[in-house]
Amino acid sequence: METKEQVKLIKQSFRQMMDGMVSKSMRDKGLAYKLNWGATLPRLKEKADEIGKDYDLAIALWKEDVRECKILATMIMPPEKMLPEVAEIWMEQTVALEIAEQAAFNLYQYLPYAPQKAYEWIASEKPLYQLCGFHILSRLFMNKQEPNERGINEFIDQSLAALEGEHISVKKAAMSAVQRFAELGLVYERLAKSAMKRANLDFL
Repeated sequence: METKEQVKLIKQSFRQMMDGMVSKSMRDKGLAYKLNWGATLPRLKEKADEIGKDYDLAIALWKEDVRECKILATMIMPPEKMLPEVAEIWMEQTVALEIAEQAAFNLYQYLPYAPQKAYEWIASEKPLYQLCGFHILSRLFMNKQEPNERGINEFIDQSLAALEGEHISVKKAAMSAVQRFAELGLVYERLAKSAMKRANLDFL
């Protein structure tokens, strides 16, 4: 089946997943999409499992200005096939917090170059980039991937900058990453506590 035809059928399937309450709730929270069926994440995950990994289809779905298409694209994109420049394009085209989070959790954390992108993005001046970067690092730390000395220093510096910043969602993502960093072991826990203390920040 042609990719174009697949996209059309997938978009039609969203009608069955439509949830007006979810869609309204998102609009009330300021999550404005050109088109939003309010499909829940478990329903979209089921759809993604049914489709399987598909690079061309993921690219085509991402181009659609539809919430469900964007999320589904992050679920079916094979991470090993996604080039760094494509990840950058997707990041540039991400305007909604929800899409940024879904992309980090469903896709970006699995990229072969995930640590490199994460450190680039937490150093960005753009809040959604920072958010994605911290979410990726949280997942990497959860999977016991330890940073090198340069990575540790960069992570602590950028985390403190984010925690002293004004963006609530970025602050939450940074704090979560710091907590995961501390769980890597006693040395990391001491480094995290020491850094937070120097900045007069509470560490849970």
